[in-house]
Amino acid sequence: MVNAGGALDMRATATADDSTYAKIVRLAAQAGAENAPVVRLADRYAAWFLPLALLVAAGAWLASGSAVRAVAVLVVATPCPLLLAAPVAIVSGLSRASRRGVLVRSGAALENLGHATTLVMDKTGTLTMGRPVVVDVAAAPGRDAIDVLRLAASVDQLSPHVLAEAIVTEALARGLRLSLPTDVVEEPGRGVTATVGDQRIYVGKLGGDTSTEWARAAVNRALLDTAAIAWICVDGRPAGAVLLRDPLRRHAPRTVRRLRGAGLQRLVMLTGDRAGPAREVAAVLGLDDVYAEQSPADKVAAVRAEQARAMTVMVGDGVNDAPALAAAGVGVAMGARGATASSEAADVVLTTDRLERLADAMDIARWSRRIAVQSAVVGMGLSLAAMVVAALGWLPPAAGALLQEGIDVAVIGNALRALRGDPSLDVDLPAQTERMLHRFDAEHDELRDTVGLLREAADRLADAPDQSALQAITRAHGLLVDRILPHERAEETQLYPALAHPLGTGEATATMSRTHAEIQRLSDRIGAHLALAQSGGCIAADQVDDLLACLYGLYALLRLHFLQEEENYFTLAPDEPDEPTEPGGSSR
Repeated sequence: MVNAGGALDMRATATADDSTYAKIVRLAAQAGAENAPVVRLADRYAAWFLPLALLVAAGAWLASGSAVRAVAVLVVATPCPLLLAAPVAIVSGLSRASRRGVLVRSGAALENLGHATTLVMDKTGTLTMGRPVVVDVAAAPGRDAIDVLRLAASVDQLSPHVLAEAIVTEALARGLRLSLPTDVVEEPGRGVTATVGDQRIYVGKLGGDTSTEWARAAVNRALLDTAAIAWICVDGRPAGAVLLRDPLRRHAPRTVRRLRGAGLQRLVMLTGDRAGPAREVAAVLGLDDVYAEQSPADKVAAVRAEQARAMTVMVGDGVNDAPALAAAGVGVAMGARGATASSEAADVVLTTDRLERLADAMDIARWSRRIAVQSAVVGMGLSLAAMVVAALGWLPPAAGALLQEGIDVAVIGNALRALRGDPSLDVDLPAQTERMLHRFDAEHDELRDTVGLLREAADRLADAPDQSALQAITRAHGLLVDRILPHERAEETQLYPALAHPLGTGEATATMSRTHAEIQRLSDRIGAHLALAQSGGCIAADQVDDLLACLYGLYALLRLHFLQEEENYFTLAPDEPDEPTEPGGSSR
C-alpha cells in the first residue's frame, strides 16, 4: 500500500484464511453433485428399482420353478447406472468447468446454468475494462495540449483516483517528464490541487464558466463520445481538459455472440453508470435491454423480475452486485479481481477475467446432463434386458455377475466422457496458427495507439495547411510505410492462409483481404499527395480536401479493421489477456 495523504492507523481485521483466494479454494472443495436435479431424479427412480427386481425374480421362480433363475435375475439387477451415472457425469462437468477457469459451487448450479435463458450483467468491470483511458486532450488558446497533459499528470501522481491513474499512465506512455508536486490538497469527489514549479494547478471538476469556445467544444466532444472530463486550471484559469472513457473489453462483442449461441435468449445490462455510456455499450453489443443509474436495491428488484419470468443468470464483480447475485437463479462473480462479497454470494466464480468462460460453463452443463441421462438410460436398459434374459434361463448367475460388473464399468466410463466436453464445439486450431494469432494480436497492441497519428495529422491540416501539418503527414506516412503496411501484408500472406482450415474455408477472410487492398490504396494516395507537397515546398490548396478524406478515412478504416480481426480471428486463440478497444463510460 502507498499512502499519499497524512498519517493513518491501520489494524488487521482478518487472517489469510479469510482472504478471497482462501474462500475460493474452499468453494472448490465444497463443489459436489448431490444436489443436482438430475441426481435427485435418478435417486427417485432407483428407489422403484428394488421392488421391480424382486417382482421379476419372483415371477421367474414361479413360472419356471427354478430358484437359480431368480438368483440370476437378482445378480444382474443393478441400479448402479442410475446411482452412479448422474453423479459421475455432473462431477466430471464440475471438474472440466474448473479447468476452464469456472468454479461452480454445486451440481445444482451447474445444471441450472444449462437451463438459463436470461443473462443480466453489470457493466463496469464485466463488459468494460473498469480502467479508464485517455482519449483526447483539449487545450485553451495559447496552451499546448502536451504541456497540459504533463501538468495534469504531475499533479495526479499523488491522487488515488482511478481517473488520475489513467492520466498519469497516458503521460508516461507518451514519454513525458513529470514534476514532483508540492502542497497537494485533494477534495474527494471534486479534484486535486497542487503546486508544480511556480504554478498552482487544479485537476478535476470545473465549477466555473465553460462558455468559451474551446471549453464548449470539449464539452460537446465529451457528450458525443460519452466521455468523462478532467479539467485543468492553471492559477485559477481553465487551461485544458482531458477526456477519458472506460474501454469495452476486446472480447465483449464475440462473448455476447458466444453467450447467445450457448442458449441465452435475453441479455440485459444493469449499471449504476449514466444512461449515455450505458446505452452506447448496449448498442455496440446488441443487448436486449439496459437499466442505467441503478442502486443495489434497484438491481435486486430487476433481477427478481427477470427470474420470475425465466431462469436468470446474474454476472457482477463489485460489492454492490452481491445482493443481486444472491437473488438470481445463478449468481456469477468475476472473481479474478472482483470483490470478496460478490464471490461469496455467487453460485459460480470465474477465476479468469473472461466473461466468455460463462458460455463454456453453459456448454459443459448441457453436455454433462446429456451424458448423465444417456448413461442412466442406456445402463438401465442393459440391466433390464439382462434381467429378462436371466428370467428366461439363458443367463446363469456367474455369467450374470460378470455382465452386471461390465454394465457398471461401461456406464461409469461413458459418464466420464463429460470430462472431455462436447467434441462438436472444439475448434481445430494448430499450435503454429495459435502462435501466429498471438503474435499478430501483440502487434495490434503496439499499433493501435500509433494509428492516432493519422487523425492528429488530419486535425493539423484542417487547422492550417502549413509546414507543421506537412511534418505531421510525413510522420503519419512513415508509420504507414514502416509498420502498418508490412503488418497487413504479413497477415495477408501468413495468417489468412493458416486460418482457412480452422474456419472451414478461405472465403471467411475474403472481406478482410478486401480491406487490406483499400488500406494499401489510401496509403499510396497519401504518399502521392506527400510527394507533390514536398516537391512544391508546401501543401497546395487543391490537395487539402482529398488529403483530409484520405487521412480521416484511413484512420477510421484501420480502427474498424483492427476490431474486426480481433473479434473474428484473434479470440480463437485461448487465454490471451484482455485489452481496451471500444468505449464505455466513466465519470469522476
